[in-house]
Amino acid sequence: MPLQAKRSVARGAALAQPTDVQKRWLRRGLDEPGGKLPLFDADGRRISDRTVKSCIAHGWAEPWFDNPLKPGWMVCKLTHLGRVVAGED
Repeated sequence: MPLQAKRSVARGAALAQPTDVQKRWLRRGLDEPGGKLPLFDADGRRISDRTVKSCIAHGWAEPWFDNPLKPGWMVCKLTHLGRVVAGED
């Protein structure tokens, strides 16, 4: 991604506020090694692809590695900006 596009994304992400669902998911990564974000919520339901993709688009999360057992499931981790957003009250 060109530098100017990255800056534009960063500005937009800095202004955006996560939904309650997004914030709950991001907060769960704060106490995990490397900021790993869970694949499932506290009730055992898979995290919505929409939530994951939206957080990636805002720069709050990033793909970490491919999941060899479930190739369609993205394993993500918090970005620095994601840690800031997740830690805000």
